[in-house]
Amino acid sequence: MTIAANVTGVHRCLIITGMSGAGKSTALNILEDQGLFAVDNIPPALLPQLLGLLVNHRAAVQEGLATVVDIRGERLLNDLFSVVDMLKESHYQVQVLFLDASDESLIRRFETTRRRHPLGDHIPVLEGIQRERELLSPVRAYADVVIDTSNMTLKELKERLTTEFIRTIAAFSVVLSSFGFKYGIPQDSDFLLDVRFLPNPHYIPHLRQLTGRNEEVQQYIASFDDTKKFLEHCYSFFDFLIPVYLTSGKSPFHIAVGCTGGQHRSVAVVEWLSAHFKGRNVSCTIRHRDIERDQVLL
Repeated sequence: MTIAANVTGVHRCLIITGMSGAGKSTALNILEDQGLFAVDNIPPALLPQLLGLLVNHRAAVQEGLATVVDIRGERLLNDLFSVVDMLKESHYQVQVLFLDASDESLIRRFETTRRRHPLGDHIPVLEGIQRERELLSPVRAYADVVIDTSNMTLKELKERLTTEFIRTIAAFSVVLSSFGFKYGIPQDSDFLLDVRFLPNPHYIPHLRQLTGRNEEVQQYIASFDDTKKFLEHCYSFFDFLIPVYLTSGKSPFHIAVGCTGGQHRSVAVVEWLSAHFKGRNVSCTIRHRDIERDQVLL
C-alpha cells in the first residue's frame, strides 16, 4: 500500500479510539459540530483510500477527518499502528485520541443504556471491560492523547476537545446575518437582535433605495443617541458572551439581526458588529439574507 508523499487534499486525520462506553461517539459528534468530516467505525486499512476519496470535500480538506476506530469485531489492532505510521511518513497530520474511563463508570454507563458489551453478550459486562482493557493497552500506550472521561460532564468534554484539537479559524468564528421579520426569522440562529426600534431610513426618500452598507444610511442611523447607546451595550455584552460560547465548543456562533425588511437597520448593525469583532481577532462571516428583496411600501 502506497500513498503520495505530497498531500494536496485532506492533510489532517484524527483517530478516536478507546474503551467502549468512554464517549467515542459523543467525541465524534462534538468534532463534527466543529467542522471536521466525521466517519464512524472504519477499518484502519481503509483510511488511506478514504483520505484519497475526500480530496475534493471542502470540510475534510479545510478542517480534516475525524474517525472512530474501535474494538468492534476485534480487528482494531490488525493494521492501526502500521497505517498511522505510514500516514505520518507521508506527511499527513495524524493524531490518535484514546478515550478511557474507570471500570465503575463504564459499568454504570452500560447499565444505564442497557447495551451489551461489544465483545459479546455471552459474558458479563465487567469481564468484557477487563478483556477490552487488556486488548487495548498497547493502543493506549501508542496514543498521542489520552482523556479519562470518568467524571467528565458533556460540557467539560467539549471544552477539552476544543482546546486540544480545534485550532482552526472555524473554531473561533461568528456568523452575523441580517434579515427582515416580514420574511421570517432564521431558524438556525443562536441569538436574535430586534432592531426595529431604530430610526428607519425607509421613510427618508433619498435613502429608501440604498442599503445598510451605504455610508449615508449608516450615518443617518448612527446619528441618533439610541443607536449609539444600543451599540455600546451590544459590544460589551457580546465581548463577554462570544468567548464563553466558543470555549464551550459552540462554533460558529450565529447572531441574527432583524429589522422590518432586512435592508437598512439590520444590515448596518451587522456591518458595525463585524467591524467590532474583527478588531478583537474574532473571525466573522456576514450574510445579508434579504438585502436584495424587492422593496415595498410598509
